[in-house]
Amino acid sequence: MKKYYYDLHIHSCLSPCGDDESTPNSIVGMGKINGLDIMALTDHNTSKNCPAFFEAAKHYGIIAIAGMELTTSEDIHVVCLFETLEEALAFDKVIEEKRVLVENRTDIFGNQLVCDAFDNVLAHEKYLLSNATTISFDDIKEFAGQFGGVCIPAHIDRESNSVTAVLGGLPKDSGFKFAELHNKENNVNFKDIPCEFIISSDAHYIWDINEKENYFILPDDDENAVKNLFKLLRN
Repeated sequence: MKKYYYDLHIHSCLSPCGDDESTPNSIVGMGKINGLDIMALTDHNTSKNCPAFFEAAKHYGIIAIAGMELTTSEDIHVVCLFETLEEALAFDKVIEEKRVLVENRTDIFGNQLVCDAFDNVLAHEKYLLSNATTISFDDIKEFAGQFGGVCIPAHIDRESNSVTAVLGGLPKDSGFKFAELHNKENNVNFKDIPCEFIISSDAHYIWDINEKENYFILPDDDENAVKNLFKLLRN
């Protein structure tokens, strides 16, 4: 068995609140410096920078996970992770139809940049990505599961856009195995949450990406690390 150090909630320059310097290439480069093994790219309501993220991750020897931080119709953030890039992009295509299209104001919300693995800007996303979709919190787990996705309620220790802030807690019958904390020391405040916890950064700047601290214990098999991780996240 082996410790795999992770950060499963990171935003790139495609998220409107993400720094323009947080390109997929820069993100995995910082993860390498920080000693991480597994990283997930989870932009707001999109996975369009995941192809570049995967290509860059190969160069740095990082195990890449394709994901998305989805905003439910109640304005709750949920991290959705996918075992393959193809599943994430299929989910992304469907989510485009579930978004409420409001044109982005770059002067207020910032740029939304689609990049390649070499920091070149390929496109600007026209419509604001951070607003709510039409998918409810009650439905997201099953909906993402149709694409092989695993859902994790995001930053439950924050006072905005978390299930605890919006609903007052996580329903005991919600069926989530894991919930995310931004600060691991806050676990003592959520003893009534019927989940295990992961600790991720929700980084919007590369310097906020987690360092080598939080880990999963998985079989010592880098080639199958993603498959083994998803077994852990699901079972």
